[in-house]
Amino acid sequence: MRRRLALLAVATTSLVLIAFLVPLAVLVRTLAAERATAAATIWTQSVATAAALDDQKILDATVRQANGSGGTPITVFLPGHRFLGAPAARGAGVELAARGRSITVETPAGREILVAVQGGERGTLVVRAFVGTERLRQGVGWAWLVLGLIGLVLLTVGIAVTDRLARSLIQPVGQVAEVSRRLARGDLDARVDPAGPPEIREVGTALNHLAARIRELLTREREAVADLSHRLRTPVTALRLEVDGMRDRGEATRVGQAVDSVERMVDQIIREARRFDRDAVPSCDATQVVGDRVAFWSALAEDQDRPLRLTLADGPITVGVSGPELAACVDLLLENVFAHTPDGTPFTVELTARPEGGARLVIADQGPGFAHPALVDRGASGGASTGLGLDIARRTAEDANGRLHVRTPPSGGAEVILDLGPGQA
Repeated sequence: MRRRLALLAVATTSLVLIAFLVPLAVLVRTLAAERATAAATIWTQSVATAAALDDQKILDATVRQANGSGGTPITVFLPGHRFLGAPAARGAGVELAARGRSITVETPAGREILVAVQGGERGTLVVRAFVGTERLRQGVGWAWLVLGLIGLVLLTVGIAVTDRLARSLIQPVGQVAEVSRRLARGDLDARVDPAGPPEIREVGTALNHLAARIRELLTREREAVADLSHRLRTPVTALRLEVDGMRDRGEATRVGQAVDSVERMVDQIIREARRFDRDAVPSCDATQVVGDRVAFWSALAEDQDRPLRLTLADGPITVGVSGPELAACVDLLLENVFAHTPDGTPFTVELTARPEGGARLVIADQGPGFAHPALVDRGASGGASTGLGLDIARRTAEDANGRLHVRTPPSGGAEVILDLGPGQA
Protein backbone atom coordinates (compact mmCIF):
# COMPACT_ATOMS: atom_id res chain seq x y z
CA MET A 1 0.00 0.00 0.00
CA ARG A 2 2.84 2.37 0.84
CA ARG A 3 4.47 1.85 -2.55
CA ARG A 4 1.16 2.24 -4.35
CA LEU A 5 0.52 5.56 -2.64
CA ALA A 6 4.05 6.68 -3.57
CA LEU A 7 3.46 5.73 -7.21
CA LEU A 8 0.12 7.54 -7.12
CA ALA A 9 1.84 10.66 -5.77
CA VAL A 10 4.54 10.45 -8.46
CA ALA A 11 1.95 10.06 -11.21
CA THR A 12 -0.30 12.87 -9.95
CA THR A 13 2.54 15.28 -9.24
CA SER A 14 4.15 14.53 -12.60
CA LEU A 15 0.93 15.30 -14.44
CA VAL A 16 0.52 18.58 -12.57
CA LEU A 17 4.14 19.56 -13.18
CA ILE A 18 3.91 18.69 -16.86
CA ALA A 19 0.70 20.70 -17.17
CA PHE A 20 2.41 23.79 -15.73
CA LEU A 21 6.11 23.45 -16.56
CA VAL A 22 5.81 22.54 -20.23
CA PRO A 23 3.77 25.64 -21.15
CA LEU A 24 6.06 27.70 -18.91
CA ALA A 25 9.14 26.32 -20.67
CA VAL A 26 7.62 27.16 -24.06
CA LEU A 27 6.79 30.65 -22.81
CA VAL A 28 10.39 31.15 -21.61
CA ARG A 29 11.74 30.18 -25.03
CA THR A 30 9.24 32.46 -26.76
CA LEU A 31 10.08 35.40 -24.50
CA ALA A 32 13.81 34.91 -25.08
CA ALA A 33 13.30 34.93 -28.85
CA GLU A 34 11.03 37.98 -28.66
CA ARG A 35 13.55 39.80 -26.48
CA ALA A 36 16.37 39.18 -28.94
CA THR A 37 14.11 40.09 -31.87
CA ALA A 38 13.02 43.31 -30.17
CA ALA A 39 16.64 44.37 -29.58
CA ALA A 40 17.50 43.69 -33.23
CA THR A 41 14.41 45.56 -34.39
CA ILE A 42 15.47 48.66 -32.46
CA TRP A 43 18.84 48.74 -34.21
CA THR A 44 17.19 48.05 -37.55
CA GLN A 45 14.83 50.99 -37.10
CA SER A 46 17.72 53.22 -36.08
CA VAL A 47 19.63 52.37 -39.26
CA ALA A 48 16.47 52.71 -41.31
CA THR A 49 15.94 56.19 -39.89
CA ALA A 50 19.49 57.16 -40.83
CA ALA A 51 18.97 55.75 -44.32
CA ALA A 52 15.78 57.76 -44.73
CA LEU A 53 17.81 60.98 -44.19
CA ASP A 54 19.58 60.23 -47.45
CA ASP A 55 22.95 61.21 -45.94
CA GLN A 56 25.74 58.74 -46.69
CA LYS A 57 27.95 59.85 -43.83
CA ILE A 58 25.20 59.53 -41.23
CA LEU A 59 24.23 56.13 -42.64
CA ASP A 60 27.81 54.86 -42.54
CA ALA A 61 28.26 56.06 -38.99
CA THR A 62 25.02 54.50 -37.81
CA VAL A 63 25.81 51.14 -39.45
CA ARG A 64 29.30 51.09 -37.87
CA GLN A 65 27.83 51.96 -34.51
CA ALA A 66 25.24 49.19 -34.78
CA ASN A 67 27.76 46.56 -35.79
CA GLY A 68 30.28 47.79 -33.24
CA SER A 69 27.84 47.32 -30.38
CA GLY A 70 28.58 43.61 -30.45
CA GLY A 71 24.94 42.74 -30.72
CA THR A 72 23.12 42.02 -33.93
CA PRO A 73 24.97 42.25 -37.29
CA ILE A 74 23.36 44.93 -39.50
CA THR A 75 23.55 44.98 -43.28
CA VAL A 76 22.18 47.67 -45.61
CA PHE A 77 21.51 46.42 -49.13
CA LEU A 78 21.80 49.20 -51.69
CA PRO A 79 20.49 49.10 -55.23
CA GLY A 80 22.79 47.38 -57.68
CA HIS A 81 23.89 44.54 -55.38
CA ARG A 82 25.94 46.84 -53.17
CA PHE A 83 25.76 46.72 -49.32
CA LEU A 84 27.03 48.42 -46.21
CA GLY A 85 27.90 46.79 -42.89
CA ALA A 86 28.23 43.10 -42.16
CA PRO A 87 28.59 40.88 -45.24
CA ALA A 88 25.50 38.83 -45.97
CA ALA A 89 23.93 36.98 -48.87
CA ARG A 90 21.17 38.68 -50.74
CA GLY A 91 18.48 36.07 -50.29
CA ALA A 92 14.89 35.77 -51.38
CA GLY A 93 13.73 37.67 -48.33
CA VAL A 94 15.90 40.66 -49.27
CA GLU A 95 14.53 40.62 -52.80
CA LEU A 96 11.00 40.57 -51.43
CA ALA A 97 11.71 43.43 -49.01
CA ALA A 98 13.29 45.46 -51.88
CA ARG A 99 9.80 45.69 -53.36
CA GLY A 100 8.76 47.86 -50.45
CA ARG A 101 7.66 45.36 -47.78
CA SER A 102 9.19 45.07 -44.31
CA ILE A 103 9.17 41.41 -43.29
CA THR A 104 10.69 38.90 -40.86
CA VAL A 105 12.07 35.68 -42.31
CA GLU A 106 12.79 32.48 -40.36
CA THR A 107 15.82 30.55 -41.58
CA PRO A 108 17.56 27.40 -40.28
CA ALA A 109 20.38 29.58 -38.94
CA GLY A 110 18.19 32.15 -37.24
CA ARG A 111 15.83 35.04 -37.94
CA GLU A 112 16.17 37.89 -40.48
CA ILE A 113 14.52 41.25 -39.79
CA LEU A 114 14.16 43.16 -43.07
CA VAL A 115 13.03 46.79 -43.20
CA ALA A 116 12.45 48.51 -46.53
CA VAL A 117 13.42 52.23 -46.81
CA GLN A 118 11.87 54.08 -49.75
CA GLY A 119 11.89 57.58 -51.09
CA GLY A 120 15.62 58.31 -51.37
CA GLU A 121 17.50 59.29 -54.50
CA ARG A 122 19.22 55.95 -54.51
CA GLY A 123 15.92 54.04 -54.60
CA THR A 124 14.69 51.41 -52.11
CA LEU A 125 17.14 50.30 -49.45
CA VAL A 126 16.77 47.17 -47.34
CA VAL A 127 18.10 47.17 -43.80
CA ARG A 128 18.77 43.60 -42.59
CA ALA A 129 19.34 42.52 -38.99
CA PHE A 130 20.18 38.86 -38.37
CA VAL A 131 19.51 37.17 -35.02
CA GLY A 132 21.20 33.75 -34.76
CA THR A 133 19.68 30.67 -33.14
CA GLU A 134 21.99 30.91 -30.14
CA ARG A 135 20.93 34.48 -29.49
CA LEU A 136 17.26 33.57 -29.90
CA ARG A 137 17.72 30.91 -27.21
CA GLN A 138 20.05 32.83 -24.97
CA GLY A 139 19.28 32.06 -21.30
CA VAL A 140 16.65 29.45 -22.19
CA GLY A 141 18.83 26.51 -21.10
CA TRP A 142 19.42 27.96 -17.65
CA ALA A 143 15.77 28.82 -17.29
CA TRP A 144 14.77 25.28 -18.24
CA LEU A 145 17.31 23.89 -15.77
CA VAL A 146 15.83 26.01 -12.99
CA LEU A 147 12.33 24.87 -13.94
CA GLY A 148 13.48 21.26 -13.95
CA LEU A 149 15.05 21.64 -10.52
CA ILE A 150 11.88 23.26 -9.22
CA GLY A 151 9.84 20.38 -10.64
CA LEU A 152 12.20 17.82 -9.08
CA VAL A 153 11.99 19.54 -5.71
CA LEU A 154 8.20 19.65 -5.88
CA LEU A 155 8.10 15.97 -6.88
CA THR A 156 10.39 15.05 -3.98
CA VAL A 157 8.30 17.05 -1.54
CA GLY A 158 5.15 15.39 -2.87
CA ILE A 159 6.66 11.91 -2.45
CA ALA A 160 7.86 12.75 1.07
CA VAL A 161 4.45 14.08 2.10
CA THR A 162 2.72 11.05 0.57
CA ASP A 163 5.13 8.66 2.28
CA ARG A 164 4.47 10.32 5.63
CA LEU A 165 0.74 10.08 5.00
CA ALA A 166 1.12 6.43 3.97
CA ARG A 167 3.00 5.64 7.17
CA SER A 168 0.26 7.28 9.21
CA LEU A 169 -2.22 4.96 7.49
CA ILE A 170 -0.14 1.77 7.26
CA GLN A 171 1.15 1.67 10.84
CA PRO A 172 -2.33 1.62 12.45
CA VAL A 173 -3.53 -0.90 9.86
CA GLY A 174 -0.47 -3.06 10.51
CA GLN A 175 -1.14 -2.89 14.25
CA VAL A 176 -4.74 -4.00 13.69
CA ALA A 177 -3.53 -6.89 11.52
CA GLU A 178 -0.96 -7.95 14.12
CA VAL A 179 -3.54 -7.91 16.91
CA SER A 180 -5.88 -9.95 14.70
CA ARG A 181 -3.13 -12.55 14.20
CA ARG A 182 -2.44 -12.66 17.94
CA LEU A 183 -6.14 -13.19 18.62
CA ALA A 184 -6.17 -15.99 16.04
CA ARG A 185 -3.25 -17.63 17.91
CA GLY A 186 -5.28 -17.51 21.13
CA ASP A 187 -3.76 -14.43 22.76
CA LEU A 188 -6.98 -12.93 24.08
CA ASP A 189 -5.10 -10.17 25.93
CA ALA A 190 -4.00 -8.55 22.65
CA ARG A 191 -5.41 -5.06 22.18
CA VAL A 192 -5.07 -2.27 19.63
CA ASP A 193 -3.89 1.21 20.54
CA PRO A 194 -6.32 3.17 18.30
CA ALA A 195 -4.42 5.60 16.07
CA GLY A 196 -4.52 7.07 12.59
CA PRO A 197 -7.57 8.41 10.75
CA PRO A 198 -10.98 8.20 12.42
CA GLU A 199 -12.05 5.22 10.30
CA ILE A 200 -8.99 3.18 11.30
CA ARG A 201 -9.37 4.20 14.95
CA GLU A 202 -12.95 3.01 14.78
CA VAL A 203 -11.81 -0.35 13.38
CA GLY A 204 -9.23 -0.69 16.17
CA THR A 205 -11.82 0.13 18.83
CA ALA A 206 -14.25 -2.39 17.33
CA LEU A 207 -11.51 -5.05 17.32
CA ASN A 208 -10.82 -4.37 21.00
CA HIS A 209 -14.51 -4.76 21.80
CA LEU A 210 -14.56 -7.99 19.78
CA ALA A 211 -11.54 -9.37 21.66
CA ALA A 212 -13.13 -8.53 25.00
CA ARG A 213 -16.38 -10.15 23.92
CA ILE A 214 -14.58 -13.28 22.72
CA ARG A 215 -12.78 -13.57 26.04
CA GLU A 216 -16.03 -13.10 27.92
CA LEU A 217 -17.81 -15.77 25.88
CA LEU A 218 -14.92 -18.21 26.19
CA THR A 219 -14.78 -17.62 29.91
CA ARG A 220 -18.47 -18.36 30.23
CA GLU A 221 -18.19 -21.45 28.06
CA ARG A 222 -15.18 -22.83 29.91
CA GLU A 223 -16.71 -22.16 33.29
CA ALA A 224 -19.90 -23.88 32.11
CA VAL A 225 -17.89 -26.90 30.99
CA ALA A 226 -15.96 -26.89 34.26
CA ASP A 227 -19.17 -26.66 36.30
CA LEU A 228 -20.77 -29.45 34.31
CA SER A 229 -17.70 -31.61 34.70
CA HIS A 230 -17.63 -30.88 38.43
CA ARG A 231 -21.19 -32.14 38.73
CA LEU A 232 -19.96 -35.48 37.49
CA ARG A 233 -18.02 -35.86 40.71
CA THR A 234 -21.24 -36.70 42.55
CA PRO A 235 -22.09 -39.82 40.51
CA VAL A 236 -18.38 -40.76 40.45
CA THR A 237 -18.32 -40.57 44.25
CA ALA A 238 -21.46 -42.69 44.38
CA LEU A 239 -19.82 -45.25 42.12
CA ARG A 240 -16.78 -45.33 44.37
CA LEU A 241 -18.99 -46.04 47.37
CA GLU A 242 -20.67 -48.85 45.45
CA VAL A 243 -17.25 -50.27 44.57
CA ASP A 244 -16.25 -50.24 48.23
CA GLY A 245 -19.34 -52.31 49.03
CA MET A 246 -18.67 -55.00 46.40
CA ARG A 247 -17.86 -58.46 47.80
CA ASP A 248 -15.79 -59.63 44.83
CA ARG A 249 -12.52 -57.83 45.48
CA GLY A 250 -11.14 -58.61 42.03
CA GLU A 251 -14.20 -57.16 40.36
CA ALA A 252 -14.11 -54.25 42.79
CA THR A 253 -10.50 -53.54 41.88
CA ARG A 254 -11.27 -53.56 38.16
CA VAL A 255 -14.31 -51.32 38.53
CA GLY A 256 -12.36 -49.07 40.88
CA GLN A 257 -9.68 -48.58 38.26
CA ALA A 258 -12.38 -47.59 35.78
CA VAL A 259 -13.80 -45.11 38.29
CA ASP A 260 -10.30 -43.69 38.86
CA SER A 261 -9.90 -43.26 35.11
CA VAL A 262 -13.22 -41.41 34.90
CA GLU A 263 -12.22 -39.19 37.80
CA ARG A 264 -8.86 -38.36 36.21
CA MET A 265 -10.61 -37.51 32.95
CA VAL A 266 -13.07 -35.22 34.77
CA ASP A 267 -10.16 -33.43 36.48
CA GLN A 268 -8.39 -33.05 33.13
CA ILE A 269 -11.51 -31.56 31.56
CA ILE A 270 -11.82 -29.03 34.38
CA ARG A 271 -8.17 -28.01 34.05
CA GLU A 272 -8.37 -27.72 30.28
CA ALA A 273 -11.59 -25.72 30.42
CA ARG A 274 -10.06 -23.15 32.73
CA ARG A 275 -6.66 -22.91 31.03
CA PHE A 276 -6.29 -19.81 28.85
CA ASP A 277 -2.56 -20.07 28.17
CA ARG A 278 -2.29 -22.63 25.40
CA ASP A 279 0.98 -21.46 23.91
CA ALA A 280 3.09 -23.96 25.84
CA VAL A 281 3.91 -27.04 23.79
CA PRO A 282 2.83 -30.19 25.72
CA SER A 283 4.57 -33.52 25.39
CA CYS A 284 4.51 -37.04 26.78
CA ASP A 285 5.93 -40.50 26.26
CA ALA A 286 3.59 -42.20 23.82
CA THR A 287 4.99 -45.65 24.60
CA GLN A 288 4.10 -45.41 28.28
CA VAL A 289 0.67 -43.86 27.73
CA VAL A 290 -0.42 -46.34 25.05
CA GLY A 291 0.93 -49.26 27.09
CA ASP A 292 -0.99 -48.17 30.20
CA ARG A 293 -4.25 -47.69 28.32
CA VAL A 294 -4.03 -50.97 26.48
CA ALA A 295 -3.31 -52.71 29.78
CA PHE A 296 -6.46 -51.10 31.19
CA TRP A 297 -8.63 -52.28 28.27
CA SER A 298 -7.05 -55.72 28.15
CA ALA A 299 -9.14 -56.85 31.10
CA LEU A 300 -12.36 -56.09 29.22
CA ALA A 301 -10.93 -57.71 26.08
CA GLU A 302 -10.24 -60.85 28.09
CA ASP A 303 -13.80 -60.89 29.45
CA GLN A 304 -15.19 -60.60 25.89
CA ASP A 305 -12.78 -63.19 24.48
CA ARG A 306 -11.16 -60.69 22.15
CA PRO A 307 -7.65 -61.66 21.03
CA LEU A 308 -5.35 -58.67 21.49
CA ARG A 309 -1.95 -58.20 19.90
CA LEU A 310 0.09 -55.27 21.23
CA THR A 311 3.28 -54.05 19.56
CA LEU A 312 5.13 -51.18 21.24
CA ALA A 313 8.34 -49.39 20.36
CA ASP A 314 11.46 -50.51 22.22
CA GLY A 315 12.09 -47.11 23.78
CA PRO A 316 10.21 -43.95 24.73
CA ILE A 317 8.73 -41.78 21.96
CA THR A 318 8.12 -38.13 22.79
CA VAL A 319 5.06 -36.70 21.02
CA GLY A 320 3.60 -33.18 21.00
CA VAL A 321 0.48 -33.87 23.07
CA SER A 322 -0.10 -34.10 26.80
CA GLY A 323 -0.39 -37.45 28.52
CA PRO A 324 -4.05 -37.07 29.57
CA GLU A 325 -5.07 -35.95 26.07
CA LEU A 326 -3.31 -38.88 24.45
CA ALA A 327 -4.76 -41.27 27.01
CA ALA A 328 -8.27 -39.94 26.32
CA CYS A 329 -7.66 -40.27 22.58
CA VAL A 330 -6.48 -43.88 22.91
CA ASP A 331 -9.47 -44.66 25.14
CA LEU A 332 -11.84 -43.28 22.51
CA LEU A 333 -10.28 -45.34 19.73
CA LEU A 334 -10.29 -48.55 21.80
CA GLU A 335 -13.82 -47.85 22.97
CA ASN A 336 -14.89 -47.71 19.30
CA VAL A 337 -13.46 -51.19 18.82
CA PHE A 338 -15.46 -52.58 21.72
CA ALA A 339 -18.62 -50.63 20.83
CA HIS A 340 -18.78 -51.38 17.09
CA THR A 341 -17.48 -54.94 16.85
CA PRO A 342 -19.05 -58.10 18.31
CA ASP A 343 -17.52 -60.01 21.19
CA GLY A 344 -14.65 -62.24 20.19
CA THR A 345 -13.41 -59.91 17.41
CA PRO A 346 -9.61 -59.77 17.44
CA PHE A 347 -7.82 -56.42 17.26
CA THR A 348 -4.26 -55.14 17.22
CA VAL A 349 -2.52 -52.08 18.63
CA GLU A 350 0.81 -51.07 17.14
CA LEU A 351 2.94 -48.08 18.12
CA THR A 352 6.06 -47.24 16.11
CA ALA A 353 8.38 -44.26 15.79
CA ARG A 354 8.15 -42.16 12.63
CA PRO A 355 11.35 -41.37 10.71
CA GLU A 356 10.63 -37.62 10.78
CA GLY A 357 9.91 -37.71 14.52
CA GLY A 358 6.86 -38.47 16.58
CA ALA A 359 4.88 -41.69 16.64
CA ARG A 360 2.37 -43.65 14.57
CA LEU A 361 -0.41 -45.50 16.36
CA VAL A 362 -2.33 -48.10 14.35
CA ILE A 363 -5.44 -49.73 15.82
CA ALA A 364 -6.99 -52.38 13.57
CA ASP A 365 -9.79 -54.90 14.09
CA GLN A 366 -11.50 -57.66 12.14
CA GLY A 367 -14.99 -56.25 12.54
CA PRO A 368 -17.47 -55.08 9.89
CA GLY A 369 -15.40 -52.03 8.96
CA PHE A 370 -16.50 -48.45 8.30
CA ALA A 371 -19.90 -48.00 6.72
CA HIS A 372 -20.03 -44.18 6.78
CA PRO A 373 -17.99 -42.35 4.08
CA ALA A 374 -16.92 -39.43 6.34
CA LEU A 375 -16.55 -40.82 9.83
CA VAL A 376 -13.82 -38.30 10.69
CA ASP A 377 -16.29 -35.42 10.39
CA ARG A 378 -17.73 -34.17 13.62
CA GLY A 379 -21.08 -35.79 14.38
CA ALA A 380 -20.73 -38.50 11.74
CA SER A 381 -21.33 -41.97 13.12
CA GLY A 382 -21.73 -45.40 11.63
CA GLY A 383 -23.76 -46.57 14.62
CA ALA A 384 -25.82 -45.16 17.46
CA SER A 385 -22.95 -43.14 18.99
CA THR A 386 -22.50 -39.37 19.10
CA GLY A 387 -19.98 -39.36 16.26
CA LEU A 388 -17.48 -37.31 18.26
CA GLY A 389 -14.83 -39.94 19.00
CA LEU A 390 -12.91 -39.92 15.72
CA ASP A 391 -13.27 -36.15 15.46
CA ILE A 392 -11.69 -35.72 18.89
CA ALA A 393 -8.88 -38.06 17.82
CA ARG A 394 -8.44 -36.06 14.62
CA ARG A 395 -8.16 -32.78 16.49
CA THR A 396 -5.71 -34.35 18.96
CA ALA A 397 -3.52 -35.43 16.04
CA GLU A 398 -3.70 -32.02 14.38
CA ASP A 399 -2.80 -30.27 17.66
CA ALA A 400 0.33 -32.44 17.69
CA ASN A 401 1.13 -31.52 14.04
CA GLY A 402 -0.07 -34.94 12.92
CA ARG A 403 -2.98 -36.48 11.08
CA LEU A 404 -5.68 -39.12 11.46
CA HIS A 405 -6.41 -41.70 8.74
CA VAL A 406 -9.24 -44.23 8.69
CA ARG A 407 -9.63 -46.95 6.10
CA THR A 408 -10.93 -50.41 5.43
CA PRO A 409 -8.08 -52.77 4.52
CA PRO A 410 -8.51 -55.23 1.61
CA SER A 411 -8.68 -58.06 4.14
CA GLY A 412 -11.68 -56.40 5.81
CA GLY A 413 -12.25 -54.82 9.19
CA ALA A 414 -11.31 -51.29 10.18
CA GLU A 415 -7.97 -49.55 10.59
CA VAL A 416 -7.32 -46.24 12.33
CA ILE A 417 -3.89 -44.63 11.85
CA LEU A 418 -2.99 -41.81 14.22
CA ASP A 419 0.18 -39.84 13.33
CA LEU A 420 1.56 -37.61 16.08
CA GLY A 421 4.25 -35.00 15.64
CA PRO A 422 7.37 -34.86 17.82
CA GLY A 423 7.27 -33.11 21.17
CA GLN A 424 9.86 -31.38 23.31
CA ALA A 425 12.06 -33.83 25.10
